[in-house]
Amino acid sequence: MKQLTYLQSDSMQMNTKAFFLKSLLSLTFFALSFPLFAQEVQDTIPVLEYTEPIEYEIGGIKVIGADYSDDNAVISIAGFRVGDKIRIPGPAIQKAIKALWKLRLFTDVKIVKEKTIGDIVFLEIYVQERPRLTRHSYQGVKKSVHDDLNDDVNKYLLKGGIVTENVKTNAREAIEDYFIGKGYLDAVATVTEIPDSIRPNSVRLVFNIDRKDKVKIRNITFVGNDNVKSKKLRKQMEDTKERRRLFASSKFIKDEYEADKEVIVAFYNTLGYRDAKIESDSLYRDEDGLLNIQVNIDEGNQYYFRNISWKGNSIYDEQTLANILSISRGDIYNQELLQTRLSFSQDGRDVSTLYMDNGYLFFQVDPIEVAVEGDSIDLEIRIFEGPQATIDKVVIKGNDRTHEHVVRRQLRTLPGKKFSRSDIIRSQRELMNLNYFNPETLGINTPVNPQRGTVDIEYALEEKPSDQLELSAGWGGIQGVIGTLGVSFNNFSLRNIFNKEAWRPLPQGDGQRLSLRAQTNGDFFQSYNASFTEPWLGGRKPNSLTVAGFFNRFAFGQRNTESYRSLSIRQATVSLGTRLKWPDDNFVTSTSLNLQTLSLDDWAQNFTTDQNERVDNGNFNNFSITQSLVRSTVSDPIFPKDGSRISLSVQLTPPYSLFNPDRDYASESVEDRYRFVEYHKWRFDADWYTPIVGNLVFKAQAKIGLLGSYNSEIGTSPFERFQLGGDGINNQQFGFAGVDIISLRGYEVEDLPANVSSAGGSVATPVYSKFTVELRYPLSLNPSSTIFVLAFAQGGNAWNSTREYNPFDLRRSAGLGLRVFLPMFGTLGFDYGIGFDNPNKEQTLQGLGNFNIILGFEPE
Repeated sequence: MKQLTYLQSDSMQMNTKAFFLKSLLSLTFFALSFPLFAQEVQDTIPVLEYTEPIEYEIGGIKVIGADYSDDNAVISIAGFRVGDKIRIPGPAIQKAIKALWKLRLFTDVKIVKEKTIGDIVFLEIYVQERPRLTRHSYQGVKKSVHDDLNDDVNKYLLKGGIVTENVKTNAREAIEDYFIGKGYLDAVATVTEIPDSIRPNSVRLVFNIDRKDKVKIRNITFVGNDNVKSKKLRKQMEDTKERRRLFASSKFIKDEYEADKEVIVAFYNTLGYRDAKIESDSLYRDEDGLLNIQVNIDEGNQYYFRNISWKGNSIYDEQTLANILSISRGDIYNQELLQTRLSFSQDGRDVSTLYMDNGYLFFQVDPIEVAVEGDSIDLEIRIFEGPQATIDKVVIKGNDRTHEHVVRRQLRTLPGKKFSRSDIIRSQRELMNLNYFNPETLGINTPVNPQRGTVDIEYALEEKPSDQLELSAGWGGIQGVIGTLGVSFNNFSLRNIFNKEAWRPLPQGDGQRLSLRAQTNGDFFQSYNASFTEPWLGGRKPNSLTVAGFFNRFAFGQRNTESYRSLSIRQATVSLGTRLKWPDDNFVTSTSLNLQTLSLDDWAQNFTTDQNERVDNGNFNNFSITQSLVRSTVSDPIFPKDGSRISLSVQLTPPYSLFNPDRDYASESVEDRYRFVEYHKWRFDADWYTPIVGNLVFKAQAKIGLLGSYNSEIGTSPFERFQLGGDGINNQQFGFAGVDIISLRGYEVEDLPANVSSAGGSVATPVYSKFTVELRYPLSLNPSSTIFVLAFAQGGNAWNSTREYNPFDLRRSAGLGLRVFLPMFGTLGFDYGIGFDNPNKEQTLQGLGNFNIILGFEPE
C-alpha cells in the first residue's frame, strides 16, 4: 500500500517522524529544508515519503476530472512531457500546480503518483472544474424588459461558459446600470447560483431584481449665473427636468445629465460667453429621497465681434462673402452662428454652399481668432478654394423595378456638369417625390478623385410598393350592399403592355400612372372612372399628359314609375402640364379641357340657384378650361417634414350670355337658363411644413374657394359649388362631379347654416374658406406602413355669396387623429374633432364631438 504525504503549493511543513539524527544542528536543518508532511488543505500535492529527492523519468500522465477541459492542454500547461526527468520532491510539481491555478478554471488541483516502475514514475493530475452556465433568468421585472437586459448581460454571460464570482458581479452590475439609466437610481440586483440537473457540474443563475421607485429631481439650482436667469438655463436642459414642471419626467439619467451640462455651456457660447464653463456640480438626496442638483458656473466675460477679414478668397470678393456671413462689428460673439453661416445653414445661406454650388467641392474655410482685446475678438477667415470639381459618373443602384431613364430624368446632377450641393439636394427631393423609393434609406455617395478633379455621384435606392388596390363591400342602408373594385398603378409601362416578359405581374417601371375604379350596387348607384398620365410626354422634357373620364349614375325608385329619380354625369378630361424655369423650376403649370354633361330626372337634391330654385330636371352641358399654377418644395408626399405647396387654379367656361346680350334669362325655365353652364371658379390652396423638434412636424394649411358668374341675371351656377363639412369622403351619396366635397372636422354638413336650404335639405355654396394647423408625429416611417398621430385646430365656414363672406366668421374645432398609409390601400385613419361653435348640439364634449373616418385618400 502506498504511503502518501500532502504538500501545500506555496509552503511545505513537516510533521515529526522518527529519523536517525546525528546532531541537533542537522536535525533542525533537515526539518526546515525537507518537510515530509503537510496539512491536507485545498491546494495539496500528495507524493510518496522520501528521505531525499530522487530523480525519475515520467512514464505517463493522466488527467482526472476534466469534463470540459482538454487533457492534452492541461498536461501541456502543467509543463509535463513523457520522457522528461523530474525530481520528487522538487519544484516542478509546485510550478505545475501554480500554472493550472492561474487558468482560473478549477476550484481544486492535485498531482499524485500513480505508480513507479524502477526509476519511471506515472503521474495523475486531479482537477475540480468550475461550474458551467446552462441558462439564466430574471425575477422581479416584467418580461418586456428581458430582451433589453439580455443585450447587456450577455456581454458577460456565455452559455456553457465558466461561472466565476467576477462574471456574476459584472452581470449584476450591468443589470443595475440598466435600471439606473432608466431613472431607478436605487435599483438592486442579487444573483443566486443554483445547480442544474440537466448537465453535471453546471449551474443556472437567477437574478433577483428590485428596481425600487424612480428617483425624481426636486430642484436644479445654479450658482454663479449672474447674467442669465436660472429659469432660462433650466429650459436649455432637454432631458433633466425638475419634478414640479408640467409634463416633465424629472427622472435623473447620468448620461443625459452630462449632455445637458454641455448644452448649457453651448448656450452660454451663443450669448458671447465663449469662456463659460461648469466648475463643479453636486448631487444629494433629501429626507424624501428626492434628488437635488446644484451646478456651479463660471460665466467668464462676454465677447463681441470686432474686425473680420478674409484671406485666400479669389473667386468672390470680401463684400459678397460678408453679405452672406451677415455678422457685423459689435455683434455678440456667437461661435454657433459663425459656423452655421460658414458651413451648415439648413436654408443654404452659407459660404460653403456658395462655393460648392459653383463646383468647388474641395473648398475649406477656417475661422481663426487673431486678436482678443478686452471684450472684442478679431477674426481672420482663411479660405482654401481649391479647384472646381466636375461630375464624372452618375451611378444609380437599387432600382429593381423602375427603369433607369425614369430615375435619371429627375436628377439635376449630370455627367460633365460642375459639382453643386444644391443640385444634389434637389435631386434627392425629386426622387422622394416619385414615391417609388424608401426615403429613409435613400443614400447619396460622392467618391472624389482629387488627381483628376472629378467626383462621382452614387444614388443608392430601395424600391418600395407604390401600387394601390381597393376591394371592398359596404352596407348602404336602403341602398343595400355596395361593392368597390379599384386599382392604381403608379409606375406603369404602357410601351411594354404587349411584352409578355414585362408582366411581373404587370408591365411597370416607366413612371406612368394608370387608375381604374368601379363601384356599384346595381340600379341605385354606379360609378366608373379611368385615368392615364404620362409625366414625360416625348421623354425629353417634363411635359405631362393626362387623359381621364368617368361616368356616375344615381337613382331612386323603379324605372318607368313616378317615383323614379336619377342623376347621370359623364365627363372627359385632357390635361397638359409642364415645369417652368421662371421664377424657378419649382413651378408647374397645367391646362385642362373638361367636357361634362349632367342629366337630371326629378333629382331634387343639392342643386339650387341663387333664388333658391331647385334644379331637378333637364340636360346640362358643362364645358370648361382649367388653368392651374403650383409651386411645391415638399420633399416627401406621404409624411412631409419641411417645404411648402401653394396652388392657384381658375376654371372658366365660355361666357355664353355675353354672346347674346338681348336674351331674357329671367323669363326662361331653369332648364333652359343653365343648359350651357357658365361660371368662373377660383381655388387657392396652401400647405406649409416645418420640423419643430426631431420628427415632430408643424403643418399650416389654408383653403379658399370662390364660384362667380359672368351675368347677374343668370346668377351663380348651381353646379361646381362647394360643400363644406363632414369627413370629406367622396362617398356614394354625395360623391359626384358638380360639387367639391371639403371636410371640416368636428362638424357635419348640416351644422353649417349656409349648407341648409330654406326648403330643408343640404345644398352646396359658392364660397368657403378653411384654415388648419396641425402637429404631426410619426410612429413608423417604414414605407410598407407609415403611421403618424396628429393634433389639430381648425376653422372654416361657407357662405351663399361673396357679399356675406367674412374671413373671421369661422366654425372652430380641435381634436386628435391617426393616419396609416399602406401602399396597397392608400391612407386610412380617423379624426375625432370637437366643434366649439355648434349651438344646435348638446354643449358637452360628447355632444360636440364628431368622429370621421378616412378611407383610401386624405380628404381635402
